[in-house]
Amino acid sequence: MEDEFREIDENGSWNAIYQDIRQQSCELPCKVAKLPENKNRNRYRDVSPFDHSRICLQLGVNDYINGSLITVEEAQRKYILTQMVWEQRTRGVVMLNRVIEKGSVKCAQYWPHREEKDAIFEDTNFKLTLVSEDIKSYYTVRQLELENLSTAETREILHFHYTTWPDFGVPESPASFLNFLFKVRESGCLNSDQGPVVVHCSAGIGRSGTFCLVDTCLLLMSIRKDPSSVQIRDVLLEMRRYRMGLIQTADQLRFSYLAVIEGAKYIKGDTSLQESWKELSNEEDDPPEFTPPPPLPPPRDPHISRVEPSFFPGNDEIIRHTEKRSLGSSQESMLRQRNIAVSQPPPDAGERFDGYASVQDHTANAAPKSQQQHEAEEPELAEAAEQSKESSPVPGTWSPLLTNVCLCTALALSAYACYRAYFH
Repeated sequence: MEDEFREIDENGSWNAIYQDIRQQSCELPCKVAKLPENKNRNRYRDVSPFDHSRICLQLGVNDYINGSLITVEEAQRKYILTQMVWEQRTRGVVMLNRVIEKGSVKCAQYWPHREEKDAIFEDTNFKLTLVSEDIKSYYTVRQLELENLSTAETREILHFHYTTWPDFGVPESPASFLNFLFKVRESGCLNSDQGPVVVHCSAGIGRSGTFCLVDTCLLLMSIRKDPSSVQIRDVLLEMRRYRMGLIQTADQLRFSYLAVIEGAKYIKGDTSLQESWKELSNEEDDPPEFTPPPPLPPPRDPHISRVEPSFFPGNDEIIRHTEKRSLGSSQESMLRQRNIAVSQPPPDAGERFDGYASVQDHTANAAPKSQQQHEAEEPELAEAAEQSKESSPVPGTWSPLLTNVCLCTALALSAYACYRAYFH
């Protein structure tokens, strides 16, 4: 597999391999998803579940939901690529996206915030309670309690939330991804004696497909005791028989190869790798939302650019130039001080994303604020420069008013001369 990866990498043919997989993927019917009453139940028009593998709801009049059951018999793995838990007796939910990404809502906020503790879903008569929350640098693990209010039955649900995986992108490194994957495995929610694990992102094919593909390939390697017998491309094509479009980009395919190659080393017996993945992932660092912004630069000293006139006795032009530069520097310093004082954020300012309260990202706001300061400085500096120009006019130049009067007079005389020559 490493030789195959190296060959594809050297030839730069990842996109060709990905397109070949897309062409070989079977197109199975998905008639139920296209029914008029179900069109609004699909987040994306081009991502629909196949009829033979779609999940059917047991409650309610309409049994349709955009969810697919992916089954890998040899690996004894089942994945539900949607957001449903109770009817399938699911114990774990793997969420690979943020609720809001690039200003767009990518999925529903279906678990309660820390301040709320619980949420009641009246249409299905369920109550979801947040029991605990463990926030790491790039993922969060939540313990939830799901209660059926009709029967008073309760179940524990583990929610594994990868918070830094970009849409259509790949994780930071294979080490961080594998560290996350093994956290999910250690919980036991992927075991065959549990209900199928729910894996979702936004469309349920790109990031979700990457997670399921890597986990399945590593499990097959462990079962067969021969990592070289597992062909990632064949496994992906088989999984695409259950849900269309798994793995959305060539980069996600390449990353899957990297993660499987790295994980295979652990399966071959190098157990120290798991601790190495944990260290390389820096999971104990503060998440990006809690990282304090860098300090603002100190205001500029207005006396740095001053040149003392006493060094140049008798040279009035240089003295005037020195005074102008000093004036501009002092005004700029005052503007910076005013803007810095105004732009300090309140200590409790924050935003709430993905179910936990997070401090506002001042690093991201630094550029707009700097731009605002720059725009505020320009008019006053330009005004000061214009006043300096007006106080010391250059000899021999005409004022704009005099120039316009002379131009209009010349045009009028020319028109009168043409009239006389033509008619007389």
